[in-house]
Amino acid sequence: MPAVSPGPSEPAADTDAGDRVRQLRPSSTPGAQAFDGASGGPELSGLALARRRESAARNASAAEHFAARRFEEAIALFEQSLASCRSTLGSDHPETLVVAGNLGVAYVASGNRRKGIKMITSNVATRSRVLGDDHPDTLTARDALAAAHRVAGDADTAVALAKEVVVQRSRTLGPVHVDTLNSRMGLALALASAGDMNSAHRILGSTMSDAEQAFGPDDAHVLALIECGESNG
Repeated sequence: MPAVSPGPSEPAADTDAGDRVRQLRPSSTPGAQAFDGASGGPELSGLALARRRESAARNASAAEHFAARRFEEAIALFEQSLASCRSTLGSDHPETLVVAGNLGVAYVASGNRRKGIKMITSNVATRSRVLGDDHPDTLTARDALAAAHRVAGDADTAVALAKEVVVQRSRTLGPVHVDTLNSRMGLALALASAGDMNSAHRILGSTMSDAEQAFGPDDAHVLALIECGESNG
C-alpha cells in the first residue's frame, strides 16, 4: 500500500462491504462497512423490515458523510442506525455489528480515539463470539482495530493485531487473496509506525511482488495497493 511512512492517516469509508480492497485503502486505516437491509427473513414483520431498510439507508448516508470527512454528521447517523438495528434485530445480529463497528471507526476519525477504540474492541469480541474468530467479518473488524491503534500512536498493539490478522487471513483465504494483501500492507505500515523500517520495507516488497504476480501490474487491486503505499510515504 512504494515507500512506507509511519505517519498516521485518516480513516476512509467502505461503502461496499464486498469490495473492501478499494474502499478501505488497503488497511492503511479503518473504514465503514455497508449492508443493504433487503432480505428480512420470515421472522420480520413488514414494519420491522421497513425499519431495517431505514437503518441500512442511514448507514449508507453516514458512510457518505464519513467519506466527505463530515464525521460529526456521520456519527449522528450511525448512532440512529445502531439504535434502530438493536431494537429491530438485536445486538448480536450481523447488521447491528456492522453499524456498531462503523460508529467506533467514526469516533476514531473524529478524534475521539479512546472511545472509538473501545467500541471497535468490543465489536471484535462480539463478532468473534457470534460469527467465529476466523470469520471474514471478524477479521475485517480486527484489521480495522489494528489500523485504529496505529492511527492513535499505539504502534506495538497495531503490529501485534496486524500480525494476527495476516496469519488468520493467510490460513483461511491464502496469501494472495486481496484481503490478505490488504492486511500485509497494514502490517508494513504498523511496523513502520513502530520504527522497524527494515521489516516494513521487506513486507512491502513481498506484498507488492505477490500482488503483481497474482493479478498483473495494471490490475485495480495492485494499483490500489500502490496508491496506499504512496499516500503513506
